[in-house]
Amino acid sequence: MSTSSASPVGVSTAALANKFLFAGIGGLALTAVGFLFAPANSVATSYLVGVCYWTTVVIGMLLLTILHHLTDAGWSVVIRRQYEHGMSAFKWLLILFIPLLISAWVKPGLVWPWMDLSHPIGEGHTVGTDMLYEKKSGFLNRGMFTVLTVVFFGIWIWLAARFRKASFTQDGDGAPKWTFMNRKTAGFGVVLTGLSLTAAAILWMKSLEYHWFSTMYGVWFFANCLRAGMAFAVMITYWLYVRGDYKGIYNTNQFHCLTSLAFAFVIFWAYVTFAQYFLIWNANVPEETFWYNIREHGDWFWIGMVLLFGHFFVPFIAWLGYRNKAELKPALLVSIGIAITILVDICYNTLPALKDAQGQPLPFFSLNLFWVLTSVVGVGGICVWAYMKSLTTTKIIPIRDPRILESLTHHEATAP
Repeated sequence: MSTSSASPVGVSTAALANKFLFAGIGGLALTAVGFLFAPANSVATSYLVGVCYWTTVVIGMLLLTILHHLTDAGWSVVIRRQYEHGMSAFKWLLILFIPLLISAWVKPGLVWPWMDLSHPIGEGHTVGTDMLYEKKSGFLNRGMFTVLTVVFFGIWIWLAARFRKASFTQDGDGAPKWTFMNRKTAGFGVVLTGLSLTAAAILWMKSLEYHWFSTMYGVWFFANCLRAGMAFAVMITYWLYVRGDYKGIYNTNQFHCLTSLAFAFVIFWAYVTFAQYFLIWNANVPEETFWYNIREHGDWFWIGMVLLFGHFFVPFIAWLGYRNKAELKPALLVSIGIAITILVDICYNTLPALKDAQGQPLPFFSLNLFWVLTSVVGVGGICVWAYMKSLTTTKIIPIRDPRILESLTHHEATAP
C-alpha cells in the first residue's frame, strides 16, 4: 500500500465539496421560493420527502457501521471509513429538519394534518372529534413529536460521534481499545438505532395518514435504510476507485461482498413489503386497506409497478450474475437504480397524503414532483458536502485497524 493512497485526499475534494454546497444552497433556496407560487402544504411535504430520503441514506451508513462491528467483519474494514464520513451529515440533517418543527408550531396541520385538531376528515368530523386520533393522541401530539425528533437525531449524532472518534483516533495510536469501544457502541447502538428509526418512520411518514395501521412499517424503513446505505457505498467506491484513491486497496472480492449483501436485502425488502400487503389484504380491515386503495388509482398504480420492478425484479435478476456484483460499472448502474427507486418509494409513502378538493390523492406527476427534486438536491448537496469535508480530514482507510491487513488481502473462500 503506497503512502499516497493512505493520505488525506487533497484540494480537488475540497473544491468539489464547495460545488455540492452551492448546489445544496441553490436547491434549498429554490424550494423556499416554491412557497410563493405553490400551495404551502405541497411544498412543505415535498421538503419532508427530501429530508427523509437523505436521512434514510445516512441511517443506512450508521447501520452498516454497526453491522461491521457486531460481526467483527474483516472484508468491510476498507469501506467502513466512508460510512464514518457519511455519518457526519446527521447534525446537518437535524438543522434541516428544524423548519418542519417550526411549521408544526407556527402553522399546525401544514404537513401533518393531525396537528390541527380542526382539520376536517370527512362527514363533518374533525381530527379533534376523531375516536382514532383520541386513542393515539398520547403519541401523536406536537410536544411528543418535537421532543422525539430531537431525541432521534441526538441518538444518531451521538453514536456517529463515538464511532468516528474511536476510528479516527486509532489511525494515530493504533490502540486496540478503540476497536473494543466500537464493538460496545455497536452492541447498544443496534438497539437504539432500531427503536429510533422505527419511531421516526412512524412519526414523520406513516402519521401523515394516521388512521392507517401497519406493524411492518419500521421494518420497511429499516430495509430501505440499509439498501440506500449500500447503494451509496457502491457509488462512493466507484468514485474513489476511478480517481485512484482505492487502486491497490480495494479489490474485486471486497466489492463482491458488499454487493452480495445488497443482493440479500433486495430479497429482504420484497419479503417485508409483500408480507405487509398480504396481511392487510387478507384481513380486509377498512382502517388498513384504504392506504393501498388510494394508491391503486391514477398514476399511483404505475408508481406501485415501478416499485415492484425497480425494488425487486430488476435488481434481483441483475444481481444474480456474478459480473454485475463483482465489476464496478454494472454494480454502479444497479445501485443508482436502487437509490432512485428508494426515493420513489418514499414519495409513494408520503405524497398521497396530499389530497385534492374531492379528497383524492394528487397525481405523482404534478408540480409536487418538482419541489421533491429541488428538496432532494438541496438536502443532498449539504449531505454530500458534509461527507467530503470529513473525507479530507483523515486517511482514506483505517490504516491501524487490527484487521486492516486481513481486509486488504481478502479473498473468497475456497473448498478445502
